[in-house]
Amino acid sequence: MIHLSELLDPGLPSDLWKLVKQCGVDDVVALLDGGEQQRSWPQRAASTGPEPWSSAGLQRVIAQFAEHELRVIAFEDTPPMDGVRLGLPQGKEQLRRIHEQIRAMGELGVGVLCYNWMALSGWARTDVRVPDRGGALVTGFRLADAEQEPPLVAPGEVTAEQLWDGLHAFLEATLPVAEEAGVKLSLHPDDPPLPSVRGIPRIVSSLDSYRRILADHPSPSNCITFCQGNFRLMTPDLPQTIREFLPHIAFVHLRDVRGSAEDFVETFHDAGPTDLAECMRIYVEGGFDGPMRPDHVPTMYGESDERPGYTTLGRLFALGYIRGLQHGSGGKP
Repeated sequence: MIHLSELLDPGLPSDLWKLVKQCGVDDVVALLDGGEQQRSWPQRAASTGPEPWSSAGLQRVIAQFAEHELRVIAFEDTPPMDGVRLGLPQGKEQLRRIHEQIRAMGELGVGVLCYNWMALSGWARTDVRVPDRGGALVTGFRLADAEQEPPLVAPGEVTAEQLWDGLHAFLEATLPVAEEAGVKLSLHPDDPPLPSVRGIPRIVSSLDSYRRILADHPSPSNCITFCQGNFRLMTPDLPQTIREFLPHIAFVHLRDVRGSAEDFVETFHDAGPTDLAECMRIYVEGGFDGPMRPDHVPTMYGESDERPGYTTLGRLFALGYIRGLQHGSGGKP
C-alpha cells in the first residue's frame, strides 16, 4: 500500500505537523537529530540526550511524533558518513553508528532508511528564487552557473573510483546488518545527476549506475529511493523506468522538473512534463508498498523562503494533488 507521507524534522515542531495530519497524512519520514541533513537545512540547536542514532534516540523521535498521532515510517537521514563514502579513517566509527541506527530501526519497526552517496555536499541548486506561475518561487540549477563557483576540493582529491570503492565496501558491510534487522537501505540518486558538481564526482547519476549497484549486491535490503525529479533528468521515459526498477523501490519522492540535468527548474506537481497519473497507476498496479512523499515544492505567496523547497503551502498543495492521483488510480487506502 502507498503510504502518503511527509518529511518532518523532530527538532522543529510546527503547525505543519497539525496541517499534514488534517490533510490525511498519518506517516512521517523523519530526519535524524544531528544527522547529515542538517548541512542542507538552516541551523538549529541540537537537542541533548541519547545519541540520535541509538535506540533511545530514535525512540524519543518516534514518541514525539506519536504525541501528534503521527507514525514514523522511515528515516531520511544517517549520522555523518563522508568518511565511509571516501574510505577515510573516521569511516570505521561512522559505519558503527550507521549500523547501530539500522539495528535500532529494526527493533522499533521502522523499515526504510534513505541515504545518499553525495560526498562533501548535498543536493545542489544555483537559484532558489526562480519565478513561476502567479509569482511563486521554485528552485533551479544551471551547471554553467555552478561552474563559476570555486571547486569544493582540489582536482583529483576525490575520485569516482574512490566513491565506488566506498559504496561497495559500505554495502558489503551493511547489507547483512540491514537484512537481519529487516530494514531496507534506500539509495537516493545524486541531485542533480551529473558526473561531477564543483569538482566532486557523482556516481549515482544514471540508470546504469543503479543497475550496477543492484547487480553487484543482490539483497532484499538493497533498494532505491525513486526520486522522480532526478530520475526524470536521467531518462525521457520515466514510466518505463519505474516499471524496470519497481521491485527494488522502497521509497518514492513524487515530484517533477523541467529541463535537463545541466539546466532545470522544479515545477508544481500539476505543471511538469511528466505524466504523474501514469506513474501513480504503475505504482498502484505494481503493488508498491512503502512511503511516498512530495518533494521540493514551490514557495507560495506570503511564505518565507528560509527553507526553499520545503515551505508549508506548497506541501499542502502537493499532498492534495498526490492523494487525488492515488484515489484516481484505484489506490485509495
